[in-house]
Order: sequence, then C-alpha cells, then structure tokens
Amino acid sequence: MTRPITLVTGGSRGIGAATALRLARDGHDIALSYVHDQDAAARTARAVSAAGARCAVVRADTSQEADVERLFDEAAARLGPLTGLVNNAGITAPLGPLAEARTEDLRRVVDVNVLGVLLCCRRAARDMGAAGTGAIVNVSSAAATLGSPGDYVHYAASKAAVDTLTLGLAKELGPVGVRVNAVAPGIIDTEIHAASGARTGPRSRPRHPAAPPRHRGRGRRRDRLAAVAGRGVHDGDGPAGGRGTLSGVRRP
Repeated sequence: MTRPITLVTGGSRGIGAATALRLARDGHDIALSYVHDQDAAARTARAVSAAGARCAVVRADTSQEADVERLFDEAAARLGPLTGLVNNAGITAPLGPLAEARTEDLRRVVDVNVLGVLLCCRRAARDMGAAGTGAIVNVSSAAATLGSPGDYVHYAASKAAVDTLTLGLAKELGPVGVRVNAVAPGIIDTEIHAASGARTGPRSRPRHPAAPPRHRGRGRRRDRLAAVAGRGVHDGDGPAGGRGTLSGVRRP
C-alpha cells in the first residue's frame, strides 16, 4: 500500500513538529518546512525518521511565492506527489494593543498568516485537484472568535481570514475530491508565544481584562492538537469545511 505524503509548513517546532511526528507514527511520509531554526528542523526530522517515515526538510518562507513553489517541487521530487498539507506556519508579532502596533509588524503577520496560507493552498489545490484526491488542514486559532484584545487583534484577524478561506475552499475543492478543514487551538505555550513576548506558564496573566487566559499543559495540548490535525489529513471519509476547536476557553 502506498504511504500518504504530507507537507507540514512551520514543521520544525511546537505544534508543527508534534503534527509531523504524529503523522509519521500514523504511516505518513513527511515534508516539513522551516525558516530560521535549522537545528530544530533537524531534530524533528530525526524523530520522524525514527518513527519509520521518510522525511524531506526544506527551508522556505511561505509568504514568498517563489519559496512556496520550490517547497512543493522539492517535496514532490524527494518523496512523491503530496496527498496532504498542514498549513501550520504562522507568527504573532509583538504583544500589545493595536494602537501601539508597527505597520511593518502588521504587514508581516498578514503576509505569513494570510498570504502564505493562500499561496500554499493555491499550489495544493492545483496539484491535488489534478490528482482528484487530497486533504488540506489549516491551523487557525481560537483568537479568530475571541479577538484577543490587548494582545494581538491583528493576529486574531489573520486567523479569522484563515477560517473564511477554509470554508470557501472546502466548497470549491470538495467536488474534485479534495477535503479542506481547519483546527483552532486555544493558547498553547509554544515558541510562537515566547517570540511575541508573551508571559506563559502558571504565573502568566492576560494583558487586557477581556483577554482569554493562557493555559498550562503545553505538551498535552500540543499533542492533542497534533492528533486532531492528523485526523483531518488522513480520514478519507471525514467531513470538509469544518473547524475543530481545542481550547480551554468557552466561546461567547
């Protein structure tokens, strides 16, 4: 039986690495992309290989069209035609109210979290649509519905765009055999939040009275999300256009 081949963007650390490893254990060969942390990418690749899967590591900035095209080309050349995509790459930019945000930070968040997901989905739609099969999972966030006031409303807005993209693309690609879903974690203590300046862990406090609290259980929540994302990729008869949540925060 042919093994499925899944690309995980931003797959070197955190949720991306956990998802890549989970999929490898479930029988997928893995391509993963990274931007800066080559050592982390190498560690994840070793873990994937130890799980019995082939692994291709490609350095690529998913906000850049040429990098996305090269990423998909290299993954296919080294592993074979992709059957799955997990759009995990994303950034938050520095924490704070929107009034204090720099334009360059806002632009970078939109470029990575929205344009990057669009570019990867577009290439996957072309390749998987031609093959008549495939699955795309976009990593959204509970912030898309909570708004994250005082922390990063710009990030929340970018993830709301991902939700809308998922809904529309599921309807667009469903008739040609490609499923599209999203997973929306709550705040999980990973490197993306540390890079933004967030205080995480048991002593953390929200910066705004309406902001959701951050939660403990980093590894457990990350692994649960990886399992949900994995099901979205390899459940051949599963639904499309859905948005699975994994959050300790009750939605309003």
